[in-house]
Amino acid sequence: MIVVGGENLIDYVQVSEGDDLPVYRAIPGGSCYNVAIAAARQGQEVSYITPISRDSLGNILVARLSTDKVIVSALRVDEPTSLAVVSLNDSQPSYQFYRDCTADRQINYEMLTSNIPSSTKIFHVGSIALIDGEDANLWEKKFCELAEQGVITSLDPNIRELLVKNKQQYLDRLDRMSKHANILKLSDEDLNYMRPEASLGDAFNEICSTIEAEIIVLTLGAKGARVKAGEISFEVSAAVCDPLVDTVGAGDTFMGTILAEINEKKISAATLSNISEEELTHIIERASKAAALNCETAGCNPPYRHDF
Repeated sequence: MIVVGGENLIDYVQVSEGDDLPVYRAIPGGSCYNVAIAAARQGQEVSYITPISRDSLGNILVARLSTDKVIVSALRVDEPTSLAVVSLNDSQPSYQFYRDCTADRQINYEMLTSNIPSSTKIFHVGSIALIDGEDANLWEKKFCELAEQGVITSLDPNIRELLVKNKQQYLDRLDRMSKHANILKLSDEDLNYMRPEASLGDAFNEICSTIEAEIIVLTLGAKGARVKAGEISFEVSAAVCDPLVDTVGAGDTFMGTILAEINEKKISAATLSNISEEELTHIIERASKAAALNCETAGCNPPYRHDF
């Protein structure tokens, strides 16, 4: 089973401009939430363990998970759903986040322990859930514990700079967690934030030399991805989008597909380091194709296994 923790929220995206009051569309999302759906659409058993509000927006979040057969192991709580508001000014987006005392932050150690079954093979967390607060500390603690128990641990920082108040504290957390990650995915934007003084190539080489993750992937948007796995090192071209609608959720789809492929092949933490270049290339190419298909529709809409 793949178990996913981390944020869930509603994106309020402005869909009209003009003299009248703007119109916003409510879209269920959150990076980790999207990863859970992407993996489930690839036919894998996926459990989502972050609390979800009992409010009407929380019902929307649960309904989408249930439609894609994600197991909702999370508690329903009274606190409100987190919000991300995307507004337009002359077609340029600006962002506001509302996450203080919200439902997805209402975790405790006992809840995490009881909601993560013994059948867990892969645990994934990342993004804004790791920025600050006691909830971020708990995600880190559980991530490191599961790594020691032989669960494949997957980390995708998916950094949202706007929300970071203490950069060094945040980067220290990511560095600590990276040392316990079996799979680490970074985007070029993540790496530029983490190592602004270095070129992208030098920063990636530094990460690869200091982190012992079995698989490290750097996504480069339309330029494809770089992959390092022990002595294996290669690049994969980006799959072509036709048409390109938007890139929302592309990275989450890419990540979810990697996890689905590894789970499908019944690869364990003990055997992950023995993965062949041919097998890993196939996994990354499939993740790239899934991300491209996602970009051919509006918003985060990962493809199903039968789509490609």
